[in-house]
This record gives sequence, structure tokens and C-alpha cells, in this order.
Amino acid sequence: MKFPAILVAFILAASSVLTAQKKEVSLEEIWSGTFRQERLQSLQSLDNGDEYVILNRDRITGSSSIDVYSYETGRKTKTILSSGDLDEIKSFSNFKFSEKEDKILLSTEVEPIFRRSTKEVFYVYDIKTKELKKVSDQKIQEASFSPDASKVAYVLNNNIYILDLNKEETVQVTQDGEMNKIINGVTDWVYEEEFSFVKAFEWNPTGEKIAYIKFDETDVPEFSMDLFGKDLYPTQEVFKYPKAGEANSKVSLHMYDVEEKSSEEIDLGDKYDIARETSEMNEDAIGDFYIPRIKWTADPMILSVQVINRPQNDLDLIFVDADDNDTEVILNETDAAYVDITDNLTFLKDNSFIWTSEKDGYNHIYHYNEDGDLLDQVTSGNWEVTNYYGYDAKADRIYFQSTENGSVNRDVFSIKPNGKNKSRLTERTGTNSASFSADFTYFINTFNSVETPPVYTLHKAKDGTQVREILNNQELLDKVSGYDFAPKELTTINVLGNDLNMSVIKPSDFDESKKYPLLMFQYSGPGSQSVSNSYYGSNDYWHQFLANKGYIVVTVDGRGTGYKGAEFKKVTYKELGKYEVEDQIAAARKLGEREYIDSERIGIWGWSYGGYMSSNAILKGNDVFSAAIAVAPVTSWRFYDSVYTERYMGIPQENASGYDDNSPLSHVDKLKGDYLIIHGGGDDNVHVQNTMRMVEELIQANKQFDWAIYPDKNHGIYGGNTRLHLFTLMTDFILEKL
Repeated sequence: MKFPAILVAFILAASSVLTAQKKEVSLEEIWSGTFRQERLQSLQSLDNGDEYVILNRDRITGSSSIDVYSYETGRKTKTILSSGDLDEIKSFSNFKFSEKEDKILLSTEVEPIFRRSTKEVFYVYDIKTKELKKVSDQKIQEASFSPDASKVAYVLNNNIYILDLNKEETVQVTQDGEMNKIINGVTDWVYEEEFSFVKAFEWNPTGEKIAYIKFDETDVPEFSMDLFGKDLYPTQEVFKYPKAGEANSKVSLHMYDVEEKSSEEIDLGDKYDIARETSEMNEDAIGDFYIPRIKWTADPMILSVQVINRPQNDLDLIFVDADDNDTEVILNETDAAYVDITDNLTFLKDNSFIWTSEKDGYNHIYHYNEDGDLLDQVTSGNWEVTNYYGYDAKADRIYFQSTENGSVNRDVFSIKPNGKNKSRLTERTGTNSASFSADFTYFINTFNSVETPPVYTLHKAKDGTQVREILNNQELLDKVSGYDFAPKELTTINVLGNDLNMSVIKPSDFDESKKYPLLMFQYSGPGSQSVSNSYYGSNDYWHQFLANKGYIVVTVDGRGTGYKGAEFKKVTYKELGKYEVEDQIAAARKLGEREYIDSERIGIWGWSYGGYMSSNAILKGNDVFSAAIAVAPVTSWRFYDSVYTERYMGIPQENASGYDDNSPLSHVDKLKGDYLIIHGGGDDNVHVQNTMRMVEELIQANKQFDWAIYPDKNHGIYGGNTRLHLFTLMTDFILEKL
């Protein structure tokens, strides 16, 4: 059919108007919250399984309330507590129920310490009597009810205390706590950062015992940071930070008898006695061990303890009998590289337990009896279990999340402990995650994909049937549709014999006959994932901004990243920065062969581990990359903490070449392109020392570069206009140099 010329002209004009109506995103919009996603407030299931509670805040009055909602209808049924009814406190920022849900711990005046740790003023609220009691006049850590809620244990100044709520008496459990020396009941810096927990004490189910970990960090070297602030003189923050190969805290496990008011150290066995002696005698401190998890079993007098050697390739699950403090190794797991620590250990009523392991090459679920004998491998296949949600005794089903539908996707499943009757509970392809009610009657599914921002729906756990939609982000979708965005494409690229996951964002007016500069983004840390079927984050909006400026933005997950099996992930063992960098260089070279990519204008950027990668990429791949940005980079693994670094690299005393051959500090003479390095001056995680050493090496090699330090900012480099300034700086660099 032939259209009249006037009609064709009209169609073209209309098309131009529609295109012109599309807005270009600005940096101010990205960092001011214009594209903020609506999220479901953090909820806590009540034991009845039919209701959940949410902490609500009244922006006008500043008050807080704990409100109860029905799972099935989503309607509010009652208010348990409102701070507006309390004289002593105006609001509270968090809460914890007692086991019987008859009392509540309220936290106020929260003061952050490090990533996960805080100091707070706690109150106990009695729901029945409506009485409010302050736990301590001082800011304390990790307040925790006893099982019958008659007592509260907490940590103050590195010592454990117990408040008897009935007698209004406080007992000091430990006496030797001292700043930068002895810690009882909470973790040291490196445990908090790398084993992801702070509270290092646990009541037993009857309230008779408290198991706790003691950290002796006397010999751990101190790290200091100058914080400049706005006063006439800067302050200095000093804390214990064990770098790779340096002395760790000496850890010990203790059992406190509440009635007798006495503690006893638990002898973990000859294996760990020898390890401690070796550590004390060896200047290289290679005989240490870690206690990354303690958890009471279904037997109220049996404590489970996970103990792992310093190289983190030999893990014991030990049972401690709290009656006589005898120990028994129930399960041992070893690996040629390392064993990951998880929170998946779950005890069933008969004290058999659920465990996850990579021992068959992929992360899967296993069921063991109370003696540590394998009953069943619950899941199997060339895919990974990515989240373990729990066990429903009534239905006799285990709930988990996995990559069975592809490594970039996530689905929720249920299965019998014997591995039979597996059922997929989610339908949409993308990233699905679940939050289950206390009795596993319902779960709230969070779904998102490259095209769909988070959608929250309620489902029946039995078969996945959707009950109702709770919240969607249609308003965000409508807003985004008004901008000149191109879709984020998911694909793969074959690099050095491996099919690697890749995402691509092209200019919205992409023309295959034109040449475009390429910017690669990556992280690449062990077990990580940057390419997934999930919706935009802040970086994606920035990448869209750059695409609008005529760049193609690509992310490739190379070897060492996660969710494709242990072999793919652990190939980087003792060689961090070798294979991951090879993959980024090879991918860039292969992409540069495409007709529409300008091989003379390929850049790369990353943050933290990604900054380490981008630094190595422009140095080792100086014939491929013409520009790189490194934000908060590690520049030598010798500068990073012991737990993380040695898990993947061993100790530097035994793997010097692995540390130095892949350090950007060893390759500064190779710099040819444009390089921007950025760091926060108050980074307690990846110290600014990394950037300062890199800067000095570049200066001595007479290499020109750009750099910026954000005073007093931590690893996230944020606060006020900081992120906007940072990304403006990075944008200007890219527009000028690439």
C-alpha cells in the first residue's frame, strides 16, 4: 500500500514530536530521589501467622507506632503501641518482641559505630501493664530478652550485663572488657564486616545459660584515621584492624550459668588448642581460628558452634553440652579453596539439621541427623540455591530460592526434606524473593526484572497462589516512560572459552552504522553478581544518562563472580585480579571488534573491588582501555583485612607473588590512558592508604592522572550533595577523556 506524500510527512512529524517530548535525565534528578522506588516497609510476622506488624512514623508529630495488619486483607487491625502515649520517649527507631510477644524492646537515640553496629538507649514496654522501663541510662549494644522476658542481656563498654526486670537488679557477667583490648559479647571490626554479625552472645531456650564469644584484640595492630570536621583541630579515630597476615583477635567461647553467676571457657578440642599455641608461637600468626557462628539447637542444652581455621578451608560444626560443657565434632567440611559461612543452619524438632554446601560443585541443601550422618541431599543440579527461607514442620517442606531458571534469574521453590515433590511457587521470569509468615501460611513475593520495578504480592505458601497485590511501582514506570531511556539488554558473550553474562545499554537513537565509545562497568568480587534480571539501580540511571550522551555501557560478569558453580567462582583462588582482569580485557577487545564500537575509545569504571579491577584493567590492558575510573579501590591486598583477603588469597607470607603480581602498585609504569582515582578520607573499610600509595607510585613513575579525596567520607562516599558532586566529577571526566 502506498501512502500519499502528505500523510508520510505527517507521520514523520508526529514521530519527531513524540521523540522531542521525551526528557533527558539529569544528574540532579538521579541523586535527588526522582526515581525512588516505593518499597514495602519492613514487616515482622506475628506468631499467629495471620498478622504482621509494621513500624510506622508520623511525619507531623514525629511519633512512632507499632501497628498490626492482616496478611489476607492488608488492612490495619490495631495499634499495639504508639510513642504518643508515652511520656518518657517521643519516638523509637526500632523494636524487638519477646518470645511470647508480651513485651517489646524499643530502641532510641541510635548512634552508628561501624557498618552494622550501633549504640542505643533501650526501653522495655510491657504490653499488658503498659509499663515502660529503661534498660540502662547509658547507650548500650545488642539488648536481648531472655526466653521468658524476665531479663535483658546487653553489652556496655565491652562487658555483658543482665538486667532482672522483676527485681530491677543488674548483674555484670564479664569484668575484663576494655576498649581496643578485650571484647565480650559483641564482635570486633573484622568479624562485623566479613562475618556479618555483631551480637556474639545467645540465651539458651530455657534462659539458664548464655553462650558468648570473647575477643582478645590486644595484639591486633591499630589503624588510625584523621577526621577533619569543622573544628580548629582534626580528631583521630583509632581502632583495631587486622590486615592480611597480621595478628587477629584471639577468640574463645564461654558458657555463663545465670543461676550460679559464673562463666567457664569451652575447650573446643585438641585441634584448636594446637592452633592457638601455634598462633602464639608463630610471628606470622597462621595458626588462628575463627568462631563465625553460635546457635542453640532444638535441644535447649546443646549449643552448635561453627569453628573454621584461619585459611577458611576447614570448618567444624561442634555441639557443646551445656550441662557439662563437653564438645563433639558433628560435621566437618573442607574445600581446596574456601568454605563459605552462612546463616542457613536450621534444627528440626528431632535435632536433625538443614545445612547448605558447595561440596558437589553447586550450592545445595542437605539434611543430616543429630549425629551428623547424611540423611538426604535435598536439592541437586547444575544450579545454585541462593537463599534458604526455612522449614515448615506442619507441611514438612523446605522453602528456598534458586537459579534453576538461569543464573540471572531467581525463583522461589518448596521441597520435601527427602528431595521429592519440588514445586515452583513463583511464575514471572526475573528476580523473585520471599518473606514468609511465622507459620509458613503466606509469603510476600518481591518481583522485579529489567523492565519491571519491584512489585509486592501476597501468596499462599502451599502452592504459590496469589492472594492479592500489595504494592507496585506503576507510578515510577509512568515517570520513566517520559524519559529518553533505552532498554537494558541481557545477553552473553563468549570470552576465553566461557559464556559470560552481559548487560548492554545503548543510546536510545542507536544507529548500527555509527561508531560509539564504550564504557564498561564491573565489580567482579568473589561470588558477586552485577548482571541480573533486575530493575534499575542508581548506577543504571547514570548509565542511561551516559547513553543519552552517545555512549554504549556494558557490564560483564567474568570468572570469579557467583551463581554459576563453585569451579567458576573459585578459579580466582590465590590469584585475585588475574582471571577477572583477563576477562574484562578480553571482553573489551572482543566488543571493540564490533562495527559500531570505537575500539580507540573504551573506558572502564568500578567501585571498591571494582576500583581495583578498573585500575588493573587500564594498566594490564593499556592497549585496549583508554580511560578508567577507580572509586575507593583496593590497590594492594596487603592493605585489606585478614578475614576477607586470606579467604581468597591465603596469607601474604605464603603467597607473596599472588599479592604483588596482581597489585596495581606493581604496574603503574604501564599507564598510558586517562586515569581518575577517588577515595573517601574516612573510609574505615578500604583505607585511603590504598589511594595514597597508588598516587605516590604514579608520581614516582612520572605518570599524569586525576584524583579526588572526599574529606571524612566513608566507603559509600555520600551525605548532602556528595553523590551529586562525585558523579558530576566522573561524568565530566568521561565526557572529556572518552
